[in-house]
Amino acid sequence: MLAVEVQSASVQDPVGAPSVIAEAKRRAPKLQLLWGDGRYSGPTVEAAATTAGLRVEVVKKPADQKGFQVLPRRWVVERTFGWFGKYRRLAGRDFETNPSNSETWIKLSMCNLLVRRLTSPLKWQQKKQNLI
Repeated sequence: MLAVEVQSASVQDPVGAPSVIAEAKRRAPKLQLLWGDGRYSGPTVEAAATTAGLRVEVVKKPADQKGFQVLPRRWVVERTFGWFGKYRRLAGRDFETNPSNSETWIKLSMCNLLVRRLTSPLKWQQKKQNLI
């Protein structure tokens, strides 16, 4: 995870995206491509990405699609949200009143996940092979 920013529910995704895009580019200067869903198409996100020197690819469902279908790259975000659900403080309800506290809990959960993977690489590799 390169950047996280918790904003109030009244902030629309395209409006909140520029600050996250700038932070991600600052932390990973070689970053060149961003994937987003349909909410991230539009002039606000495009301008922020262009300013940061990034290209945005919007993952949209095919026009002829009926029902549910896994979209390319979209599953990465949904999987990450699923990982957050394993942590009581991040499980669907937001107990924090200060956004920086929520951001800290998200970062701590990702640190915990990475440390567990680093300390048991064989177990992680076995799970990864079973998913393929």
